[in-house]
Amino acid sequence: MTIPFPDFDPVAFSVGPFAVRWYALAYIVAFILALPLARRLVQLTPKVATRADIDDFMTYAVLGVLLGGRIGYVLFYQWDFFSHHPLEILETWKGGMSFHGGAIGVILALALFCWRRKINFLAFSDRIVTVVPIGLALGRCANFINGELWGRIAGANVPWAMVFPKAGPEPRHPSELYEALTEGVLLLVVMLSLASRPSIRSRPGFLSGTFLFGYACARAFCELFRQPDANIGFLAGGVTMGQLLCLPMALAGIALMGVALRRPLFLGSESYE
Repeated sequence: MTIPFPDFDPVAFSVGPFAVRWYALAYIVAFILALPLARRLVQLTPKVATRADIDDFMTYAVLGVLLGGRIGYVLFYQWDFFSHHPLEILETWKGGMSFHGGAIGVILALALFCWRRKINFLAFSDRIVTVVPIGLALGRCANFINGELWGRIAGANVPWAMVFPKAGPEPRHPSELYEALTEGVLLLVVMLSLASRPSIRSRPGFLSGTFLFGYACARAFCELFRQPDANIGFLAGGVTMGQLLCLPMALAGIALMGVALRRPLFLGSESYE
């Protein structure tokens, strides 16, 4: 017995000749939900920025996610193909984004924005990363709707296994949903719980480190059920590319948390109204 894969239309809705796909809609909804929450977080004591700063940063964030995610996918997962077909790098509507690349893009966007506004980089990034799991959860749901990034072949003891139309007749783990629950929902609960504590907010870098470490652990775990990219397969020792990229993230997260606990408390500024 297997659960049939829902026959979703990859297009959420159309407006005249323009088709809005679920993946694009996931990004839009994520920003809509994250924006008011981020505005509130930066105003919690110790204050690190204004609500207007959050609004302005959204442009940087969108560019960081899109450019970083696409470039990361090209470099980490499909370099052999795109090096021979460079113009297809621009064909983003065909799919192909890397979270690790998007994370690097957002970090660079954060650094540039904080430098220009003279905002404490780690304190500001702490409040931003707290809401990132919203986008991760919705993005993975969009992956599931598109029937992509499916899981490995499941055993008979997995009653929720599904037959993905593009993956052959074998029932597989719906690993996209595993990632939505762990990288998204679970990580969001942890981040919001920690961000609610003034003692944690006063340690710039601790929340950022928690996010990096938490995501790395969740992604590495879910990779045990996710089918590796066909063009890469398994690396030495049965490790996947996703797990390999999570290793430096986890180490960076541990380092950030350790440094945050050793630094003096951050007092913020009352001028951020």
